[in-house]
Amino acid sequence: MPYYTKLGKLPRTRHIQFRRPDGALYSEELFGTEGFVGPTSTLYHIHPPTQVSGWKTLYSTKPEYVEQDVMRMRHAKTQGMKPEGDAVTGRIVLYGNADVEMAICTPAEQMAYHFKNGQGDECLFFHYGSGIAYTMFGAVAFKRKDYMVLPKGTIYRIEFNERPDDGSDNEAFGGYTKAEMPLGKFVAFETCNASHILPPPRYLSKQTSQFLEHAPYCERDLHPPTEPMTFDEKGEFEVRIKARDQIHSYVYPYHPLDVVGWDGCYYPYTFNIDDFAPIVGKVHMPPPIHQTFEGHNFVICSFCPRMLDFHPEAIPVPYNHSNIDSDEILYYVEGNYKARRGIESGSISVHPQGIPHGPHPGTVEASLGAKFTSELAVMCDTFRPMFPTKAALQIDDEQYPESWRNDHFAPGEVRSSKEQEEKSVNGQRVKTADTWE
Repeated sequence: MPYYTKLGKLPRTRHIQFRRPDGALYSEELFGTEGFVGPTSTLYHIHPPTQVSGWKTLYSTKPEYVEQDVMRMRHAKTQGMKPEGDAVTGRIVLYGNADVEMAICTPAEQMAYHFKNGQGDECLFFHYGSGIAYTMFGAVAFKRKDYMVLPKGTIYRIEFNERPDDGSDNEAFGGYTKAEMPLGKFVAFETCNASHILPPPRYLSKQTSQFLEHAPYCERDLHPPTEPMTFDEKGEFEVRIKARDQIHSYVYPYHPLDVVGWDGCYYPYTFNIDDFAPIVGKVHMPPPIHQTFEGHNFVICSFCPRMLDFHPEAIPVPYNHSNIDSDEILYYVEGNYKARRGIESGSISVHPQGIPHGPHPGTVEASLGAKFTSELAVMCDTFRPMFPTKAALQIDDEQYPESWRNDHFAPGEVRSSKEQEEKSVNGQRVKTADTWE
């Protein structure tokens, strides 16, 4: 779990009188999980967080999954998805099951309300875009390639910075013109089974919950809120709450971000994927070494630029493998994807449990002698089947399963070992692998 932290003004100890400058009591809130035996935080509000002046149900959020007669590998092309909605309403669920949903969001507008997910934790990966999440715990700044973990029940509003106009991120933008460019783009993972998104237990001390030395990141890499968001305002403030597969609108008579201080181990934070320290080995390492977070029945992994295997006869690409117990979903962020034909930045590949997959034709030979890979991708492995939605089928490449056949490619398209690319690493010219996972 995240390490203990505190922010703002606090009383000497828990559950005692803590008074405002005018002599009235601050309103204490214990914000916790698992029946208050799991991670908790204690917050102090200017006004009671229990006060509401109106409520109504707005719309259903239950995804429309499509059960296909034929189980097959899939490739969804998210490049150029039409910008729509805000950081909540613009999320388009593409795949999901009873444990986790995976959505893509390319927001066209800022949020005009605050939001609370009362159904599950959220992990957002920002492919591009930057800004601030204004939360009940304080301000959480985010930038490109940040993960943002938003624990269940957190009240927040995401505000993006202005759209970049210098063309520096055109590759990531997926071909948008300046006029149609969204505020950003992110992948959203959301738990559906009441589980929480946390660092893997094997990275943590059983005695102190401290990150262990073999972990690919540490406490310094996690960025909690930096300053309190304390607004003492009266009026009508909308907080939209997701619960029971519906969005409910609640009206608060006071600003929902009125916390003067808090402490605990339950709060939102960011982690930049560039701070992930890949684990490498003498021969090809299995996918679990890339694990970054986990929830019940799923994991989230980070495939980052790294040195490759150093055995003199190493085969740097992964061996063919079957996901007997899990579905494997990869979101490709950046890097060289020539070894995986048809894959580019913004692509999503889906490899269902039980179907073998591995290197594309010609890539094993092409990888021999490679020392470095420039790939960057985010993967979600689930332990129950993931189903596509109607939205996913609209951007699906139906020919993707054929891409492992030699005759699927045009003459001369499959690279030989003589066609291996070179890349400068630390001033030396070395063979470079592409994205092979």
